[in-house]
Amino acid sequence: MSNIDLSEQELIRRSSLQKLRDLGINPYPANEFKTNITSNKILTTFNPEIPNLQEVVFAGRLMSQRIMGKVSFGELQDETGRIQIYISRDEICPGEDKTLYNEVFKKLLDIGDIIGVMGYVFVTQMGEITIHVREFILLSKSIKPLPVVKEKEGKTFDAFTDPEQRYRQRYLDLIVNPHVRETFLKRTKIINQMREFFNERGYLEVETPVLQPIPGGAAARPFITHHNALNMPLYLRVANELYLKRLIVGGFEGVYEFSKDFRNEGMDRTHNPEFTVMEIYVAYKDYNWMMDFTEEMIERVTLALHGKTCITVGDKEIDFKRPFKRITMFESIREHTGYDISELDEEALRDVCRKTGVDFDNTMGKGKLIDEIFGEKCEGSYIQPTFITDYPIEMSPLCKRHRNNPELTERFELMVNGKELCNAYSELNDPIDQLGRFQDQLRLSEKGDNEAMFIDLDFVRALEYGMPPTSGMGIGIDRLTMLLTNSASIQDVLLFPQMKPDKRAEEDPAEKYLELGIPAEWVEVLMKMGYKKVSQLKEVKPGKLFNDLCGFNKKNQLGLPNPAANDVSNWLN
Repeated sequence: MSNIDLSEQELIRRSSLQKLRDLGINPYPANEFKTNITSNKILTTFNPEIPNLQEVVFAGRLMSQRIMGKVSFGELQDETGRIQIYISRDEICPGEDKTLYNEVFKKLLDIGDIIGVMGYVFVTQMGEITIHVREFILLSKSIKPLPVVKEKEGKTFDAFTDPEQRYRQRYLDLIVNPHVRETFLKRTKIINQMREFFNERGYLEVETPVLQPIPGGAAARPFITHHNALNMPLYLRVANELYLKRLIVGGFEGVYEFSKDFRNEGMDRTHNPEFTVMEIYVAYKDYNWMMDFTEEMIERVTLALHGKTCITVGDKEIDFKRPFKRITMFESIREHTGYDISELDEEALRDVCRKTGVDFDNTMGKGKLIDEIFGEKCEGSYIQPTFITDYPIEMSPLCKRHRNNPELTERFELMVNGKELCNAYSELNDPIDQLGRFQDQLRLSEKGDNEAMFIDLDFVRALEYGMPPTSGMGIGIDRLTMLLTNSASIQDVLLFPQMKPDKRAEEDPAEKYLELGIPAEWVEVLMKMGYKKVSQLKEVKPGKLFNDLCGFNKKNQLGLPNPAANDVSNWLN
């Protein structure tokens, strides 16, 4: 990277980097730095009456400095929080040579540098718990300045709050917005609580393929890739259901997986193309058992996270205390539209869509039409946890027929805050019925439904060997985390969400500048100064541009011979 691409602050920091090396200080040492305490541990366990913590070794990022002549204060930030440090020149430099304090600490360290300190803990006259530093060492030099968040009279200025920047530079977001960390700590706690819940019951955590020859287990558009050695297409999994059920066939009676799944579909505040799902399958159970199991699991997770079942989500209060409300899909549609669709055929369902203002197209079969009606007219009404049960057979190609009505399936979805949170079935284990359902999906695909399922003949073969009665459930970890951390967007609960490419400002090619007689070495300078298009040069006065160019050349130490004022005037005229 040339100097022209660097800001003034970056140039200063690189100069400091070189000065440190000239002093024989390695700004990126390889040695282990073994800490023995965290900032939170210091703040919660220090007792000035004993006093304890007299030999602490601590490391963190320098977040503030207050130089006060022969003594200085600063703040170091580690994973658990911040702690104040106190440094005395004569203590860290007991001899005649005061370079370590006067040059290194005062002049060559910057906000963002990572340092290690050794010393003891005390309380200042202002009552602040502080590390009195006896020794310090630079562990990593930061050559790019952090955004400086300022506070005055309780108000915050220059905060790093732009969502797009925060998501693109999550590492920076975590440094300057420590509260963001809490969301991801809670996400891990959610997963750990679920894992404990399953393990206590003896269920086995497993792993299934991410690259699959057939993208089965869900109605979704897959990502496609190519395996060169096998010369065959492969798909990133849209679900792991069919592999987990193969394991039930193989004799495991309870299996689960936290998996990354991928769907080549739209992005919005509740959808990311790469997302995390937990799927669990338990033999000899049905969907009624799974409803009880699901609400017990979610209640437990909520209590572990918040100590209560009633939490705030946006401007709503949602209570995850068992039992949750249960209502069939047809009852829900009748309740919200006034139409009983239980006996309607495809054309009659299209008529209901027209009358209720629900968009549809000719590729949609009965299942898709019913799904559109429910999604448009009913789903958003379910704020409190509600199980929607007994879906039409056309909507559920992997689900067992209802024991009392063969036109329905034993399926439920849990709706919370107007969105689906989890999906579960009494699993279809009749191989002949399953093959027929796959063939129905193939016909939908031929009609133009690009989310219809593929036929997985190996899965049908597995069922032919016999799968015990089984219930399965899948729950979106991202959406669950959004709910339980009161996050408005899925990007807030993903460390690295998928983003559109950075927008680059339109710029003219170099040839357009050269046509004006501008030397090639100054074209790059002008573009760095913000003149990305020739038309922008026409709007600036020649004298101002001349002065700006000379100033930029000097400030950035480019070493270019300055242009003559007349030359600059000729460029613009």
